[in-house]
Amino acid sequence: MSLRPVDAQAFERCIAAGGVAVFPADTVYGLACDPLDLKAVSRLYELKGRPPAKPAAVMFFSLDDALTALPEAGPRTVAALETLLPGGLTVLLTNPRGRFALACGPDPSTLGLRVPALPAAIAALCAVRSPVLQSSANLSGAADARALAEVPPAIRDGADLVLDGGALPGTPSTVLDLRAYEHEGRWSVLRDGAVGRAALAAVLGERAY
Repeated sequence: MSLRPVDAQAFERCIAAGGVAVFPADTVYGLACDPLDLKAVSRLYELKGRPPAKPAAVMFFSLDDALTALPEAGPRTVAALETLLPGGLTVLLTNPRGRFALACGPDPSTLGLRVPALPAAIAALCAVRSPVLQSSANLSGAADARALAEVPPAIRDGADLVLDGGALPGTPSTVLDLRAYEHEGRWSVLRDGAVGRAALAAVLGERAY
């Protein structure tokens, strides 16, 4: 099942209106809302049963948009992001200005960034210009959803928009910590996932910790 431009437009309208959407990404199905809207973020967390203090990630559908929104990223980090993204990664970055604080949980100095590599069937979402706070469309601690039917009914029924992108790979994003990369060249993987460590080392070097 493929998404159309009208689906991407509906997605943006939903987010702008303070809604919560279920949507397909490059890894698993996700929940999305405006990362600056406290009420929308609270609803998203309630749908998942996720503790409010647990951080989420901010997803951009264009790397250029992400880099424009995060101008504090240093040149070494930007070079790494330009090579690795879009892709199945959640990248932890230093966040000296405390941007997108609602996504950061108890540590506003760290921001999780996602820029998905969307397959052709859902590439219409690449036209979305607004960033979203996103989390997997599952109950907290439960299995990730590879297909829309695997998203819990309570989440589908509680969302304002549900987009069906067909079957997804089903492996969640790799969580890559680049907070020490700019000045020390060090990086680490906090969760294995869609992008392997060997592929990361080929780009970032071997100074993992």
